[in-house]
Amino acid sequence: MEQQAITQIKQQNAEVFSLQTRYLRLVALTVAVIIGYYFLFFSVYGVSEEQFAMGCEKIGTYFLSMFVWRDFWDWPFEYYFKQIGITLAIVFGGTLTASVVALPLSFLAARNVMTGPFRIAATFMRRIFDVCRGIDMAIWGMIFVRAVGLGPLAGVMAIFVQDLGLFGKLYAESHEAADKKPSQGMTSVGANSLQKHRFSIFTQSFPSFLALTLYQLESNTRSAAVLGFVGAGGIGLVYAENMRLWNWDVVTFITLVLVVVIMILDKVSSVLRQKYIIGENIPLYNPKA
Repeated sequence: MEQQAITQIKQQNAEVFSLQTRYLRLVALTVAVIIGYYFLFFSVYGVSEEQFAMGCEKIGTYFLSMFVWRDFWDWPFEYYFKQIGITLAIVFGGTLTASVVALPLSFLAARNVMTGPFRIAATFMRRIFDVCRGIDMAIWGMIFVRAVGLGPLAGVMAIFVQDLGLFGKLYAESHEAADKKPSQGMTSVGANSLQKHRFSIFTQSFPSFLALTLYQLESNTRSAAVLGFVGAGGIGLVYAENMRLWNWDVVTFITLVLVVVIMILDKVSSVLRQKYIIGENIPLYNPKA
């Protein structure tokens, strides 16, 4: 009886079930393509079973040596924490400067702000942002190391340029997603263009501005370690030195410290998001109180 009911439902909704069948075929084809890609990759690039097994064995050896901390109390902790402090200074200097500079430039890239004949300026600004973020931070680091020499300044400039492209694009998209009604209302009461951009568009895009800036601070704290490898200052130099000397215990210690730093930044970010994005509950007016 149940089978007859199911058959009847399928006959009555043949189009729906045919869509489901095509969807399942598409999923199966996608899975087959992905499996075929991995098979082709390992076959073409010659990753043999012996090489894979040897790599796993070495990784296991490295992993065990990471948690055997020899002569721990004799380590130069002052030097390590100083380099971590330099890394954080590089991150904050580059990220915050990029966010401040990208904010006004993002209005020039927003198509709902640059209308009419000024639309070409928005396109030009977006291409500049594409160039800035299209080059990896490490590449920018090497460029600025050659330009200004070794040290934190090159790291700040590398983070600034890449984040300028990222922030500019994302801020502009936040401006474009703003509701037009507040701007139309301000126009009806005689507000000028600057007032409309400030109080109607930026008021709506401010949560995205704050959230993106806070997230990028956390992300750059992880990424800035790479800048030390190219001579742009910070904890990356300590990473490079100890990896070259096979001091995996020191590498693990520094990594754990950075994880704690990121956890602290995440807590600060959540507090700021709660305060300035989600907001606080305000009790309703009670005339009897």
